[in-house]
Amino acid sequence: MKMYLRMGLALLPLFVQSSALAWSAVKVSSGLAIPWGLAYVDETTMLVTERNGGVKQVNLVTGEHQLLLNVPNVWAKGQGGLLDITMSPFEANQVYITYSKDVDGEGVTTLAQASYHNGKLTNWRDLLVSESRTDTGRHFGSRIAFDANSVYFSIGDRGERENGQNTLTHAGAILRVNPDGTTPKDNPYVNDNAVLDEIWSYGHRNPQGLFFDTKTQDLWSIEHGPRGGDEINLIKKGANYGWPEISFGKEYWGPIQVGEPIEKEGIEAPVKIYVPSIAPGSLVLYRGEKFPELDGKLLSGALKLTHINIVTLNEQGNAISEERILSELGERIRDIEISDSGDIYFSTDHGNLYKLKR
Repeated sequence: MKMYLRMGLALLPLFVQSSALAWSAVKVSSGLAIPWGLAYVDETTMLVTERNGGVKQVNLVTGEHQLLLNVPNVWAKGQGGLLDITMSPFEANQVYITYSKDVDGEGVTTLAQASYHNGKLTNWRDLLVSESRTDTGRHFGSRIAFDANSVYFSIGDRGERENGQNTLTHAGAILRVNPDGTTPKDNPYVNDNAVLDEIWSYGHRNPQGLFFDTKTQDLWSIEHGPRGGDEINLIKKGANYGWPEISFGKEYWGPIQVGEPIEKEGIEAPVKIYVPSIAPGSLVLYRGEKFPELDGKLLSGALKLTHINIVTLNEQGNAISEERILSELGERIRDIEISDSGDIYFSTDHGNLYKLKR
């Protein structure tokens, strides 16, 4: 019943606010090559992945950036390339990275780790080369999130819709692994031969936002629908999110629905649906002190509709209002990163890094 109630709320038109004059963005750095992932290091330093394969260190004071590493074997085709990056919460001087790895000329979403110390990135090693290998240039995911003991990362359906309901592939799923890339014993399907052990949830199209809220212990994701039907989802252990059987988007070539826009037993309903699509590239839930008015709200970067999307949740975790800011920038907003002090940084496909100001 709760699942159906959530579906109904997700379909309701939300009150959309516009406060473009109240928010502004200060350019911190420029000249980056599609800065896909951001990892806050300290008040003067940010690590940035460029989709073409470079990891750069950006000085947040001067805006200068330097190349630390050109990652080998990056399959930088279509939407693929070097993807997310984040500092490890488990071990000092370690970073996690996702990228599309070139395996015999095909792209495979891969979780990797490297050491970062004194401005150098060394000891690169792959932790999990996923079972998602194809030659398509679409739907790699991928974002990284952490709970107290494990690593989550998302993988898109790789442009092959049937992967959403195929649990013998990692494509179209959110995975959960130990910090060293091995499989946790309490994953939902470790004793099920019909599902790969690393799968935490499935039925996803292309989740490019993933965030774990340490206050509520909730895992949130946002994913691209087809033409319409982008979704915010509250991710639950072992749940099926429906793609491609359930979708609120249409085919790119015409007014034909993809899947069925209905409630269905056994399918977890989205918290919010975007029709038309905003093309979400990231997701965070704000818990900082710098902007108390954002506390507990979801922020995502919109690629297609070029804004930061802010969603207010009620105590039950339902979306009740939406605000769109910074559309005047006219830039595809890719990643959003929150500093230790609560500052909000974001990158754009135009090669810029910004800091949000009130």
